[in-house]
Amino acid sequence: MTMQNRVVVGTAGTTAEDVVAVARGPAQVELSGEAVEALAAARRIVEDLAAGPEPVYGVSTGFGALAVRHIPAGLRTRLQRNIVRSHAAGMGPRVEREVVRALMFLRLKTLASGHTGVRPEVARALAGLLNAGITPVVHEYGSLGCSGDLAPLAHCALALLGEGEATGPDGAVRPTAELLAEHGLAPVELREKEGLALLNGTDGMLGMLVLACADLAHLLTCADITAALTLEALLGTEKVLAPELHAVRPHPGQAASAANMRAVLRGSGLTGHHQDDAPRVQDAYSVRCAPQVAGAGRDTLAHARTVAGRELAAAVDNPVVLPGEGRVESNGNFHGAPVAYVLDFLAIAAADLASIAERRTDRLLDRNRSHGLPPFLAGDAGVDSGLMIAQYTQAAMVSELKRLAVPASVDSIPSSAMQEDHVSMGWSAARKLRTAVDCLGRVIAVELCAAARALRLRAADGLTPAPAGTAVLAAMEEAGVAGPGEDRFLAPELAAAETFVRGGGLVAAAESVTGPLA
Repeated sequence: MTMQNRVVVGTAGTTAEDVVAVARGPAQVELSGEAVEALAAARRIVEDLAAGPEPVYGVSTGFGALAVRHIPAGLRTRLQRNIVRSHAAGMGPRVEREVVRALMFLRLKTLASGHTGVRPEVARALAGLLNAGITPVVHEYGSLGCSGDLAPLAHCALALLGEGEATGPDGAVRPTAELLAEHGLAPVELREKEGLALLNGTDGMLGMLVLACADLAHLLTCADITAALTLEALLGTEKVLAPELHAVRPHPGQAASAANMRAVLRGSGLTGHHQDDAPRVQDAYSVRCAPQVAGAGRDTLAHARTVAGRELAAAVDNPVVLPGEGRVESNGNFHGAPVAYVLDFLAIAAADLASIAERRTDRLLDRNRSHGLPPFLAGDAGVDSGLMIAQYTQAAMVSELKRLAVPASVDSIPSSAMQEDHVSMGWSAARKLRTAVDCLGRVIAVELCAAARALRLRAADGLTPAPAGTAVLAAMEEAGVAGPGEDRFLAPELAAAETFVRGGGLVAAAESVTGPLA
């Protein structure tokens, strides 16, 4: 549970809110008394089995395809240290700090469950890294999404040993041993099963799923607002948003998006103004079907959150300690398929939401379809190009999103001498989803710039936008996104619009009139 800036980790899992609070904020973590007791109880089982003559996977054997070797007691500390060192084999760019912190916190959550068999001091050491702001350097490549996110988790476990590199609160990369010493933290010497327990989880892909869900929930609201502004700027009709129409196709996300759009358009002086020279019986799909597409994205997000909730309540490890039965058993719970599927599903939803937003933008810029707006919303078309190339940029990102929507989870590549012969590729699905979410935010920002410019042009012609739209226009100007006029250096305005969207300014401005939106 989260208590202001403190997150208490117990035996029953955690929440998405806790993950975000630790990954992105200053929240400190601590183990509950119940968790410490569960850790100690599970550890006693591991130590009893370690003292016996029978080989137990992860306790007194090698790993993966090397599990056939029984390891004598004198080599087991070295065994656990070696698995961390050898598995810390990632390559490529550094992974973002928030992802690594989410990964570490989720591994701590599993340790605290009492199903991994590590000593309480190992869990406390991991909490100590988080609380000190020490973030191990984790690399882009190294996880196949099965047997856990092995290389990423190994780089985090390496920091517990005082090895490898990490960043401190200032973000500078330094030797981990120096950072531990500065914060009064001692390296850990791992014992039976502990190295393996620090590596065998879906924590990286789950952490990225939780963060993406939070971001997509916000962007879906932003997309409803920009779709409403575009409908208004195109003199469309709000009649298609009537609740009775959406009740006959009772998808909850669709109803929520339509309700958001109705709220933003309430009081508009533009909607329904069909032009005499080009009468419209109905608006184009990209306008008329906005709630259906965004609503499908909302329902996809709801499914992803259900899967994430189950994972947040899980203890993913192999082997797993069953305290009630005094057993340690091998299992396949580390397979990332449940998480990988929804990561890919969200990437599909993000791509389609961006695609329909780009089609609306293009309609605003095309004088043949914009119902009286100037070409490309330019000040002096021909001398000025307006937002012509902003739409090119938007289209490039939509094309990228379509490529990112190709699922990673349908791929598999065998590893570990065919012992691990089917993998989820969930880490890859998560990495591309993060890129997709970033692109979606930018795509929505471009539509917002076009819709806002069009609304200002309509206002100059005597048509009054809805109060919510008026509030958005005022907030955008304060945020550095100017209105129509002659051409100017556009990239800074697009960047300001992206910050306005991603940082909450768009939703806050609309909600200042509408009240809370879904």
